Amino acid sequence: MYKKHIPNFVTCLNLISGCLSVIMAFNAHLVISAYLIVLASFFDLADGLLARLLNAKSDFGKQLDSLADIVSFGIAPGIIMFQLISKSSGLPALYVLNTNLISYIAIIIPLFSALRLAKFNIDDNQKDSFIGLPTPASAIFIASLPIIIYAQNTSDCILNFIYNPYFLIIITIVLSYLLISPLPLFSFKFKNLKWTENKIRYIFLTISVILFLLFYFIAIPFIIILYIILSITENLIKTKKT
Repeated sequence: MYKKHIPNFVTCLNLISGCLSVIMAFNAHLVISAYLIVLASFFDLADGLLARLLNAKSDFGKQLDSLADIVSFGIAPGIIMFQLISKSSGLPALYVLNTNLISYIAIIIPLFSALRLAKFNIDDNQKDSFIGLPTPASAIFIASLPIIIYAQNTSDCILNFIYNPYFLIIITIVLSYLLISPLPLFSFKFKNLKWTENKIRYIFLTISVILFLLFYFIAIPFIIILYIILSITENLIKTKKT
């Protein structure tokens, strides 16, 4: 009787993680905020898996999931990006109330995340794959930046690159566009464990693990880029076959 509520409970854990991430980001505890986004993504993955295993899918759960996601993968990473741009060096001076107006470009992250989630909820073509970058992928990309900054042994070259305001602004715009782009991307839903039907997923997971073991958190942005590249490659192969 209560099994149908289990996925929704896990979704609420996603939302709680997102709310805590927002609070931490507002208080400039960016690394803690970033880890909470990662935790939220785990709950986001788990609630969908549990819903399928328990046969507990519902329209209520679908809407609750999107509401949680806009906090965890829209607002929280948006505030992280706002803080990073504010702390970056070399911004043109456009201060109002002690805040550089350029930092507010980060607002487009939650804006486009909301558009992405609304589009996903009414699009029946995204049950087995995605059209546009999923919000957790965009959020984890952004969350990796403060983790890389404060990680031990991060080179000055990488730090200077991340603290460059133009790099952060470009990342903000590109990720926001990818969220609503018509780009088809493979999902991580395994219907079975067969190689022929899941080879793109196995290739991605294998390379991702190797990259992470070699480069730790620095690998995370490249893993997201790898995900996009493999999806494009898969689509090109499918197009040639047809």
